[in-house]
Amino acid sequence: MEGESEVIEPFELHHSDLLLLSSPSSSPSGPGEIEWLESVSRAVMKALGPSGPGLLAITGVERALELRRSLLSLSRRLALLDNDDRRRVLKDHGLGTDVSLKNPDRSVSSFVLHLNYLEDSILDLTSDGSSHEFEENGSAREGALHTDAFHELQYCEFKKLGSNFKDLGICMMRLGLRLAQVCDKAIGGQVLEKSILDSGSAKGRLIHYHSALDASVLRARGNKKETKSKEQQKLLRHFSSENSGIGVMRSLKPSQLDLWQQWHYDYGIFTVLTTPMFTCPCQKSTFEENSCSCMLCVQEYSPPGGHTYLQLFDANTDKILVVKTPPASFIVQVGESADILSKGKLRSTLHSVYKPMGLENVSRDTFVLFLQPAWNKTFSISDYPPTASTESSEKSISTEEMSEAISTDSVDKESHRLGQEIHRMIPPLFSRLKDGMTFAEFSRETTKQYYGGSGTQSVR
Repeated sequence: MEGESEVIEPFELHHSDLLLLSSPSSSPSGPGEIEWLESVSRAVMKALGPSGPGLLAITGVERALELRRSLLSLSRRLALLDNDDRRRVLKDHGLGTDVSLKNPDRSVSSFVLHLNYLEDSILDLTSDGSSHEFEENGSAREGALHTDAFHELQYCEFKKLGSNFKDLGICMMRLGLRLAQVCDKAIGGQVLEKSILDSGSAKGRLIHYHSALDASVLRARGNKKETKSKEQQKLLRHFSSENSGIGVMRSLKPSQLDLWQQWHYDYGIFTVLTTPMFTCPCQKSTFEENSCSCMLCVQEYSPPGGHTYLQLFDANTDKILVVKTPPASFIVQVGESADILSKGKLRSTLHSVYKPMGLENVSRDTFVLFLQPAWNKTFSISDYPPTASTESSEKSISTEEMSEAISTDSVDKESHRLGQEIHRMIPPLFSRLKDGMTFAEFSRETTKQYYGGSGTQSVR
C-alpha cells in the first residue's frame, strides 16, 4: 500500500499548546510566546481548512496510552463473546450497539455510549446508553441472576469496561471542545463550541474491526450443525495457513484493497479518535473448555511503517493519502457540520479504513467520539462562499473533463480512475444539504443517500 499511496503525517498539536490557545485566562509570557502561539493557530487552521487534510494529531495528553490500552484491549473479547453473555455485559455497563451483533458476517462490532456534559465542564455522565438506534438497550440492568461462571467473566475481565469507556470519552470530549475554542477564535464568534455544548452529549463508539480469523470464529459459532471438534479443526487450519503471513504486507494498489469501512464524510462537527490498536494471533492457540466456540490468544501487533490504515482522499489532486500518526496521539477530523458552520473555513475530508491483503489475521480496534450539533440546529448556507459550495457537486464533472489532460503515467491514470470512482460513489455535500435544514434533517438525508434502499453504499 505504501508503495502506491502517499503517506501523510498530520500536523501535531501538543496538548500544552492546545491548553494555552484555548484558555481565556492564559497570558503569553512575552512577544516570543505570542508569535509562537499565533503560528500554531495558523497551522491548526491550515491543517483543518480547505487546503489541508482535514485532520490533525494531538500529542502529549497525560494518560493517553494508559486510557487507550485499558479500553481497546477489551474490544475484541467483547466482540467475540456469546450473544447472551455480551448482552448482559453491555446492560451491566450501560452500553448499546449500533450494528447487528447477531449477524455473523459483520465486518465490525461497535459498542456505544452517550456521554453528557453541561456548559463548559463535564459535570455528569449518565449510565443510560439507550437510544432509538440501539439494537440492545443498555439503560436497564439485568434482573435475572447470572451464573457463577458469568459473574467471574464479567467482573474479572470486564469489571472496568464502563469506567474505562467514560474516562477515555471525557478526555476526548475535552480535547474536542478546546479545539473548537481554538477554531472559533480564528473564525470569529463561538459557533462551534456553542453548537457542541447545545447538543448536550457526545457519542462514544468502541469499534472492533474483524480479522479473517475473527470472522471464522463468528461463522463457526453460527453454524449449529458443526461439532465442536470440527469447528476447532477448521479454525486451526485457518490459523496455521494464515499466521505465516503475519508481518508481511504486499504492496497493493488501493483498488485491490478490501475496506473495513467504506469511503464517507463524517457529518458532525469533530470526530476524535484514538490511534488504533492492532492484534494478531499468538503462535500458540488455546481453546475454551465447555464452550461451543474457540478464542485464540492474541498479542499486540505493530503494523509496517506505523500506519493507522486510515486513508484520505485528496480531492485537489485525486490522490489517496495514508495517515501515519504517533501511537500516543489522538486524531481529530473535521465533520461536514463544522464545514457548514465555519462557512468553508474548515473542510471535511473523504476517508475510509482499509485492510490490505497479506495481513488477514490482524484485527483493528479504536475508540471514536462524535461531537455534533443539537438535532434542532438550523443550517444556513445563504452566505456560504459560492465557489466552495459548488466545488464538491461539480467535482465529478470536472474530473471527467480533465481526463484528456491526465498524464500517460500509469500511476496517474490509476489515481484519476480511482478519483472518478470515489466521486461517483459519494453524494456531494450540497446534494444532501438545503438551506434551512436542521441537523436532524441533514443527518437523515445523508444516511438515506449513503445507506438507503438506493443509497451509494446500501449493498456494499
